[in-house]
Amino acid sequence: MRKADIINRYKPVIEKWEDPYFVTLTVKACKAHQLGSYFNVLNKTFSKIIDKHKKRHQRGKGMKLMGIKSLESNFNPLRKTYNPHLHVIVANKEMAYILLDEWCDRAKKGYVNRKGQKAVKVWNLDNALVEIIKYGSKVFTEPDLKKRAKETAAPQIYMNALYTILNAMKSKRIFDRFGFNLPTEAKLKHYPATLLDNFREWEFNAKTNDWNNTSTGEALTQYNMPSNLQALLENNINVTLK
Repeated sequence: MRKADIINRYKPVIEKWEDPYFVTLTVKACKAHQLGSYFNVLNKTFSKIIDKHKKRHQRGKGMKLMGIKSLESNFNPLRKTYNPHLHVIVANKEMAYILLDEWCDRAKKGYVNRKGQKAVKVWNLDNALVEIIKYGSKVFTEPDLKKRAKETAAPQIYMNALYTILNAMKSKRIFDRFGFNLPTEAKLKHYPATLLDNFREWEFNAKTNDWNNTSTGEALTQYNMPSNLQALLENNINVTLK
């Protein structure tokens, strides 16, 4: 629902951009205890770049950067490291390479590899938006990132690593826009709500994976877990690596 809401609001605007580009800005991998500070540096550096070109544009000396961005991190199970990065969609190719150049120029020596940055033309806007408008980390991770999916073991859910990423993102804006405003939406009318006095109370039962009525014991959904999901939950959740 969150993805659909954002896509529906931003797609009509981005469709009007003549030549949108998808940009990935990365830094070197870090350990778990460094992740929060790396996120802060990524956001602060990006804001400085945007502010610089906004002021240059106001003085008539350059282009204002315009786009959307999201904050993300991957986990490497073999090295037990994290790869914080930004995904960005900008309005054209020139903006994309301004971002890349500024990103590399501002980085401390050894923290950014130019080869690790990416700028590609957006050919399919729907796919690009789905890639950028998502949660801050992949839920499933290949145990060996260098091998193809068919050559490695089944993807794992690394719970401690996922918690580390989500905790480091706490209070940080994961998705944002810059350089433009969305069209003003018409305000929805609010009507008085009517509260029911004949409601029924339900509690979730972890053993049956269903909601049960607290008075009658009736199951709400009659849900039966598929065998492949049961196998995933029993065998593919890893809680040992951080």
